[in-house]
Amino acid sequence: MDALEIMANLDRVVPYYQPVFSADDHEVIGYEVLGYMEIDGENVSIGHFFLDESVPEDFRMEVDAIVLEKAIEDYMQTDQSFYLFINRNPNLLEYDEKEMFLEQLLRYEEQGLRLTNIIIQLTEHHFTGDLKSLRHLLTYYRTYGMKLAVDHIGKGNSNIRRVGMLAPDIFKVDLVSLDKEQNTPAYQDTLSSLPFLARKMGATILYEGIDQFYHLQYAWKNGGRYYQGRYLHAASPSFMDKYSLKDRLRQECHTFIVHEKKKLQAIQSYSDTLNERLNTFMMRMKKIDDYNKFLQVLAKEFSDVSFRMYVCDEDGFQKSANIEKEADGDWVLYPSYMMKNWSWRPYFLENIMKMRVNKKGRLSDLYTDIKSGETIRTFSYPTDDNDYIFMDIPYDYLYKTEGLLR
Repeated sequence: MDALEIMANLDRVVPYYQPVFSADDHEVIGYEVLGYMEIDGENVSIGHFFLDESVPEDFRMEVDAIVLEKAIEDYMQTDQSFYLFINRNPNLLEYDEKEMFLEQLLRYEEQGLRLTNIIIQLTEHHFTGDLKSLRHLLTYYRTYGMKLAVDHIGKGNSNIRRVGMLAPDIFKVDLVSLDKEQNTPAYQDTLSSLPFLARKMGATILYEGIDQFYHLQYAWKNGGRYYQGRYLHAASPSFMDKYSLKDRLRQECHTFIVHEKKKLQAIQSYSDTLNERLNTFMMRMKKIDDYNKFLQVLAKEFSDVSFRMYVCDEDGFQKSANIEKEADGDWVLYPSYMMKNWSWRPYFLENIMKMRVNKKGRLSDLYTDIKSGETIRTFSYPTDDNDYIFMDIPYDYLYKTEGLLR
């Protein structure tokens, strides 16, 4: 439907509510307010209307106000124990010089509306104005106790630096792209970095677009505190019982927990196996005078496991060449890596300290190798001389070994 049809039938514009569920209580903690319109006996989303820059700003603001008014009227009939996520186009917030949006909220506050339960939701990469000006405006809204959610983070033209300037309370991450062509390893890496960024910024992750079971599993595994999507519950014209999915979510989360425990157990078991093999190997070795010669022997012993090995001291300086397996299976030394320093790598020194204390080797998380571009793991092992052996494990081996590629 076009904009004129919507403007000619404002009495048929209604709010719909899509619930947001919590990971800790498995209950509804809030609702996103969505604009719908009754057409031929059915309610149809008019979300496109609010994003269409060809539609006059005053038209979109008027419809926004109608949806918000009806939503607040519904909300104030409840105990107001949950959040309302109110979508706002950031360009329209800037355009709203008379602060009609804020005035509307303040009028209802006088009637008992709890502004502390209002979450303004916007998409950062839709904004075309001055970001500092928008930040100041949002800071002003937050003085009334309102919170900020930025959605579609990690998608499209989303810019983490700009998101950081807005300092949202909630990161909304859309998982729809997990099913699409843009679901590349680089996209996966971007997604997996968002919980870390959110934690550093003091924000909470809300995963939206959860339309399938594995979306929920991904959200649970990747630091999502809140969940939203059609797999859980579609948008509807009324609020629902906050406990209606509690048993189902608890059961599904239990499934995730069991699966994750098995994975962690498999990783620990494999790490123990490598530790035992290396312990046995090191007991057979005499004092190590030349690490390059040592690696040549080690490479033959662990040719089934690794494709690259080297030795570093506790400060990250490499005390050996790299020894790497060639396509024909031969091992070749690369002396140019001698005395390179790897302490800049994330978690390097942290892992060194853990090995020093625990006196045993550690298996890394999955990561992408800079040189080969493959997904690999690294097993690191402490020697008696306060040096550390590093063995890079290739993708093919991880793929064939249960539990190492999940």
